[in-house]
Amino acid sequence: MAQRKAVILLSGGLDSATVLAIARDEGYATFALSFRYGQRHTVELQAAERVAEALGASKHVVADIDLRVFGGSALTDASIAVPHHDNVDDLAADDIPVTYVPARNTIFLSFALAWAETLDASDVFIGVNALDYSGYPDCRPEYIKAYEAMANLATRAGVEGRQRLRIHTPLIQLTKADTIRRGLELGVDYSLTHSCYDPVDGQACGTCDSCLLRNRGFAELGMTDPALTLSRS
Repeated sequence: MAQRKAVILLSGGLDSATVLAIARDEGYATFALSFRYGQRHTVELQAAERVAEALGASKHVVADIDLRVFGGSALTDASIAVPHHDNVDDLAADDIPVTYVPARNTIFLSFALAWAETLDASDVFIGVNALDYSGYPDCRPEYIKAYEAMANLATRAGVEGRQRLRIHTPLIQLTKADTIRRGLELGVDYSLTHSCYDPVDGQACGTCDSCLLRNRGFAELGMTDPALTLSRS
């Protein structure tokens, strides 16, 4: 029997690296998909390449799109500053931060859907989380459920009954510490990953939302984030 194929959205960060390891552990041949979308830095793409190689992805593709033409996010518009905080407790849990990129997951999932159809695959993995996250609307379970329903109406393979797409969200109800613990069990080397929104000379800043949430996860396990250790060495 041929090995099942799955498309994995791989940013190069902690969550997506863990998801890639989970998909591999579940027996899938993994096809990693990253994006050069006009983000303010490409350090994460270098990390994605390292992670894909380390975790044995069957193929790693970087798709080029440019969301700077729309702007509206600190990650795609240089005129909008990335917020920095002294402490993770300073993050506003109820507010959608300026690092939200309009419709980003919808766009990324659409590319993943297209690639899955050409691969004759019915599985897409994404590292969204609804607990320790920045409050993005396209990380919620109801969004994923709605997208999956739409996706199964959107392709030739779906209409012809050759594909029944499932979007896997194995981290959606995990804390960051739980995610890290699971990744370590599966052999993820988190020193290869990069999650920072606003790196300095390619190194994690330690004070953006993403760095703070990530650092708290490691701290809850009695560990130091290797990305911060490397950036300060």
